Amino acid sequence: MSEARPLLNDVRRRILPTGWRDRLRFNAPDALAWRLLLLTVAFTAAVEVLIVAPSAANFHERWLLDRLQSAELASVGVEALPYSAVEDDTAEQLLAIGGVQAVVVGDQGVRRLLLQAPNLPRTPELIDLRRDRPLARLLDPWRTLSGHPDRSIRVQARPRYRSGDFIEVLAPAEPLKVELRAFLLNSLLVSLLLSLVAGGLLYGGLAFLVLQPLRRVTRSIERFALDPDAEGDPPSDRQDEIGRVERELARMQDEVRQSLRSRARLVALGEAVAKINHDLRNMLTSAQIASERLADSPDPQVAKALPRLERALGRAAALSRNVLEYGRSEEPEPQRGRFALGPAVAVAAEDAGLSDEGVRLTRAIPARLTVHADPDQLHRVLVNLMRNARQAIEGDAARVGRKGVVRVSAVHEGGEVVIRVADDGPGIPPRLSDQLFKPFVSGRSSDGTGLGLTISRELAVNHGGDLQLVGTGPDGTTFELRLPD
Repeated sequence: MSEARPLLNDVRRRILPTGWRDRLRFNAPDALAWRLLLLTVAFTAAVEVLIVAPSAANFHERWLLDRLQSAELASVGVEALPYSAVEDDTAEQLLAIGGVQAVVVGDQGVRRLLLQAPNLPRTPELIDLRRDRPLARLLDPWRTLSGHPDRSIRVQARPRYRSGDFIEVLAPAEPLKVELRAFLLNSLLVSLLLSLVAGGLLYGGLAFLVLQPLRRVTRSIERFALDPDAEGDPPSDRQDEIGRVERELARMQDEVRQSLRSRARLVALGEAVAKINHDLRNMLTSAQIASERLADSPDPQVAKALPRLERALGRAAALSRNVLEYGRSEEPEPQRGRFALGPAVAVAAEDAGLSDEGVRLTRAIPARLTVHADPDQLHRVLVNLMRNARQAIEGDAARVGRKGVVRVSAVHEGGEVVIRVADDGPGIPPRLSDQLFKPFVSGRSSDGTGLGLTISRELAVNHGGDLQLVGTGPDGTTFELRLPD
C-alpha cells in the first residue's frame, strides 16, 4: 500500500479538490449555535408580547369596570334621596370615592346627569364597553400610556345593579396611566423571568439533542476531507434522524475509502496496461509488416496460413485499441452538428463490412431525416452495431443458403430521433442479454473484447440519449438508439 500512496493522494486531490474543505466549514465556529440562540431570543420576545399585550388590555378594562361599578353604586344612593338632591360636598365625596368626575345614567333614550362634571381643558375620549371591540381593547392601554396628562375618558357600559340602558362615567386618565405603568413593569419582569427560564431550557435541550451531534458530524466530515484514510468517531446508537445520519455518513465514508483505494489500484493498473498496449501495438505493427511480406511467398502452406494470421493480428489490434478507448477517464464532449442520417448510415455500413455479396443492408429512413449529433461518435456507434450484427449472422452455423440482412430504420418520436438496428441472426443467449452493456461481456463466440456496446452506450448517453436492447430471439436481435433532436 505504501507504493500506491502517491497514486491515492493524486486520486484524492482530484476527488477532493483544494477549497472543498473550506466550503465545508462554517464562517464562524458556532454559527448555527448563534443563529439558534437568536431564534430562541426572538421567539421569547414574541411570547413576551403575546403575554403582556392581552394582560395590559385586561387590566385596563378591569380598572374602568371598577370605576363604573363604584359610580353605579353611588348613583343608586343619589337616587334614593328626595328629588335626587345632593349637596356639593357630598357629591365631591361620592366622586372621590368612585374615582370619577361625573356620572350619567341613560334610560329609554333620556340622559340624566346624577353627579355634575367639572370644566375640562380637553375633550374626553369615549370608550364604549358595550360593543365587541377586540382590536381596540388591545390598543387602549397604549393610547392611555402615550396620552396627554390632562386626558380624560368617558366610559359607557351596561348597568349591573340598576335599570337603564347604560351608565356613563367621566374619569381622569392619569391615575390609570400610573397604575397601568406599574402593572406592565411587574408583568414584564415576571414574564421575562419565565421566558428566560423557558428559553434557556429550550436552548439547552436543542444544544444537547441537536448542536452537539451536528458538531460531531461536522468534525467527522472535515477530518475525512483532510485525510480519508483516518478513522472517524464511531456513530452513536441513537435511533432518531441524527443517529441515522451518523450511521449513513459512516457507511458512505467507508464506501468512499474503498472507492479511493480501488481507483488508486485502477490508476496503477491503467498505467501498466497503457504501457503494455503501447509495446503490444508496436509488436503488432511489426508482425503485420512481416505478414505483408509473407504474402509474396510462393509456399502454399504459407499462403494457406496467412489469412488466419492476418485475422489474429487484426483481432489483437482491435483488442488493444478498444482497451485503450475504454480506459479513458471519459469520452470527449460531442461536437454536435446537423446532418442527414441516410448517408451516414451508408458510410457506417461500408465500414462495418456490409455488402451486396455478403450480409446486406436495408434501410427505412425518410429522405429528409436529419440528426443533431457528433458525426464521428455516431459513426462509431452505428459501425459497432452493424458489425456486431454481421458477425452474429456470419457466425450462425445453422444458416444455410441465406446471406442475412441488417435493417436500419429511423423515425421522429416525441422530440427524439429513434434509430433501430435489427438483424435476422441467431439472437443473443438469455444468460448474456441482461449483462450485454457491461464491460468485457460479449454476445458472440468469437474473440471480441466485449467493450464495443459499453463504449457505444456511453457515447449515446453523452448525447443525452440512450442505447437499449429491445428484442432478441431466434429470429434476430434489435437495438434501439435514441438521440434528442
